[in-house]
Amino acid sequence: MKRIDSLWGNIFTSQSDGFSNIMPLLKKIPLFAELGKGELREIERLVHCRRYQSGEVIFWEGEPGVGMYIVHKGQVTIFKDYGKAEQRELACLEPGDFFGEMALLEEDCRSATAVALVETDLFGLIHPDLFNLFDRKPHLGVRMLSTLANMLARRLRITNQDLQQLAKDPPGTAVGDKTAP
Repeated sequence: MKRIDSLWGNIFTSQSDGFSNIMPLLKKIPLFAELGKGELREIERLVHCRRYQSGEVIFWEGEPGVGMYIVHKGQVTIFKDYGKAEQRELACLEPGDFFGEMALLEEDCRSATAVALVETDLFGLIHPDLFNLFDRKPHLGVRMLSTLANMLARRLRITNQDLQQLAKDPPGTAVGDKTAP
């Protein structure tokens, strides 16, 4: 894969450069679903658009996270790199899916790598832009951050359930599993 510095190499375009129908897509994203038309327009003004070529890296694991992305067109794979010998796909995302939302809360390092599988159009929402909006419209900030916290709490609950299940039934110990000792 061709490595492009995603922090500086992702040159976003304005919405008028062939990307349209942002508002209906935003309304489908749980983070924005409960917002009114005026609030959605505020978010729409912050959205950056970017086209990625097939195989192009959107961001690398370990890079600083600066915002979230919404798949408008195309496909994105999210994977964890466990060294030269092993990569594990965590998700394959399609139009309407979103990723990187934790970077809206903290500008910490990315926990996985994202790559466009085919030519892909993404909408990006960058942390500093969003928090500037929250400074101007604190009520909107509270609503969105509350929704984001609820989304992340649900994901954490599911992850905890998965870990508990794994602890009860480690791989290779299931009844009828031919790999069990």
